[in-house]
Amino acid sequence: MNGIFTLYALIAGFIIDLIAGDPHWLPHPVVIMGRLIDALQKGLRRVFPKTKRGENAAGAVLWAITAILSFCVPAAVLWGCRMVSPWLCMGVEIVMCWQCVAARSLRDESMKVKKALDSGDISASRRAVAMIVGRDVDALDAAGVARAAVETVAENASDGVTAPLIYLALGGGPLGMLYKAVNTMDSMLGYTEPPYRDFGLVPAKADDVFNFIPARISALFMLLSGWAQGFDAKRGAAVFRRDRYKHASPNSAQTESVMAGLLGLRLAGDAYYHGVLHKKEFIGDPLRDIEPEDIRRANRIMFGTALVSLIVFGGLRLAALFVFHAV
Repeated sequence: MNGIFTLYALIAGFIIDLIAGDPHWLPHPVVIMGRLIDALQKGLRRVFPKTKRGENAAGAVLWAITAILSFCVPAAVLWGCRMVSPWLCMGVEIVMCWQCVAARSLRDESMKVKKALDSGDISASRRAVAMIVGRDVDALDAAGVARAAVETVAENASDGVTAPLIYLALGGGPLGMLYKAVNTMDSMLGYTEPPYRDFGLVPAKADDVFNFIPARISALFMLLSGWAQGFDAKRGAAVFRRDRYKHASPNSAQTESVMAGLLGLRLAGDAYYHGVLHKKEFIGDPLRDIEPEDIRRANRIMFGTALVSLIVFGGLRLAALFVFHAV
């Protein structure tokens, strides 16, 4: 019975995310995780030696503590709720699933960029895109802002939608929260410049591991979504095969390459992070100039990818329940 309740929670959480997104008035677990990571970072930097090996070890300890707490606390909460009522447990797990998936918020924040671009206000466009990307935005022109937004939708179709759905289907709310913690640690610490280069090594590599399979599944589902909506899936597949490793991360270009091919755009290229230039290869072909409307197109593809992910992994969990129940 617990297994089917988790499936119900996954579906309900996904639907609530599509309707409500992430309301600003509701405390989000990622905020709590961020505060924990920040506090641990400050404390561990004082304890461990300021050498490469010492910072590597400190980052590893931070990762282990955060990961363990992020899994065990939700598991303990659900266990306590289950002792009271399985329905209470399902209700709490619905909230967990809802807060693990970020399809609606990704759409809302990226469409703010489109709205600003449509108004012709480049300063507002830069401020809007700065809320969803890690790169420096002050020097971006309108095309650069639109490109950054499309790339973010493409990458987060995996990190913010498909990957959480996979982990929620596998292990319910606790495993979903563990994944969000892994992703948050990478976002906060996984940089190649000081003071994060050595401290953030383990968080960055762990994120690569957790996203390795989901990124590739997301790329395939994105192709299916694009094909179903009339985009050029043949070109999307060709660019995916050619460009899916043109990124420092083994995962980021998987979905970016598909998106570039489906839309007929050239994405990526050099970018500044914290004032440091990062040389990057281009992904895709410049068959046409990028335009603000491409942000909406990218979101359509992302939502289709999310729906395919829910159907496939919800179906697999249901099939597994039948198999194990029969056994």
